[in-house]
Amino acid sequence: MNFSFYIAKRYLKSKSSTNAINIITLIAMFGVIVGTIALFIILSGFSGLRTFSYSLLNASDPDIKISPITGKTFNYDQKIDEELISNTNIVSFSKVVEERVFLKYKDKSHIAHIKGVDNNYTEIVALDSSLVIGEWVDPEFRNTAVIGSGISYKLSLRIFNMTDPLKIFVPKPGKGMLNAANAFRSANVQIIGVYSGSEEFQNKYVFTELEVAQQLLNYEPNQVSAVEIKLRNADKVDDEAAILQQNLGDSFKVQTRAELNALIYKVINTENFVSYLIFTLIVIIALFNVIGAIIMMIIDKRKNLKTLINLGATLKDIKRVFVLQGFLLCLFGLVIGLFLAVILVLIQQQFGVFMITQNIPYPVEFQWSNFFIVILTITILGFIAAKIASSRITIDFVSK
Repeated sequence: MNFSFYIAKRYLKSKSSTNAINIITLIAMFGVIVGTIALFIILSGFSGLRTFSYSLLNASDPDIKISPITGKTFNYDQKIDEELISNTNIVSFSKVVEERVFLKYKDKSHIAHIKGVDNNYTEIVALDSSLVIGEWVDPEFRNTAVIGSGISYKLSLRIFNMTDPLKIFVPKPGKGMLNAANAFRSANVQIIGVYSGSEEFQNKYVFTELEVAQQLLNYEPNQVSAVEIKLRNADKVDDEAAILQQNLGDSFKVQTRAELNALIYKVINTENFVSYLIFTLIVIIALFNVIGAIIMMIIDKRKNLKTLINLGATLKDIKRVFVLQGFLLCLFGLVIGLFLAVILVLIQQQFGVFMITQNIPYPVEFQWSNFFIVILTITILGFIAAKIASSRITIDFVSK
């Protein structure tokens, strides 16, 4: 092994008698460097996008949401209240009422969701910190609301406009023919704040006091759509959800944030995996240069190989020389590529050179898991490429 490693290092350092082989070797190493940089940056980019997407979900969804299995509402009774209060891992919980509504402001309209929340809601989801203008709903002032910036833009709606309130319409429940003049219940609210968030979120909700939403929907005081929960230890969210589901029974649906956004989580993870496969394929294509460089080196060193055989080296030793040479070639390219890729990722992470929008830099995140994935991928593929190239060596080839 030491003999093969020594010869492999000598062959890698020494220049070939044919200048073209030297150029091919440099091109092969450059291909490994570029492939390493591309793979690490893509993985870091998707890690940043995943973290950024999850942060948007954290700003819009609770740790756990309790809702009815059947129907849109349930009665919040003493049993549920005692269950939530007695759970020491629950920091706070909020009763909410949610329904699809029709919004009208002057001559413009939009379909959205009204969400009535109680005083604890900002402890569950820190939406008050996402306000771009105005303030959060205050129970001291009746018929006030906070809307998403997307809704504000679509309706050209300004806050604190006392003369033109936002009109909210909801169809009355019932069967049979409806009288168009009396088919909707309505409420007028004064917009006192605008929040930002993901595109879907800021186009979806009108937040108002719980009592206003209940009155608009003709609900009883204890009639709610869901209870949203903030946990003390979010790492135990699955365990807490299972405990709540068991204690509350089959009449309720207890969902974690991941379950509420199962499709988004699946898409993000799938895109990350597919991107890894695509760029791994690019690395594999780049490693064909390594195979070509090793084969050219084998042909160039054929006389030397014959001498080594005559001195007592085995065919296995000769093959090992070029396996190690190819592996070292990939290893040098990997080290240089990783060094440059880490620098580029840290520069983007620190200074935001590349921007998604004028104010949002493209999110990247350095993770050791990505670092080791790239090392593992390049070393394994590099070893396989070197193994393929060395398989060209036979006794007949060396003896010619």
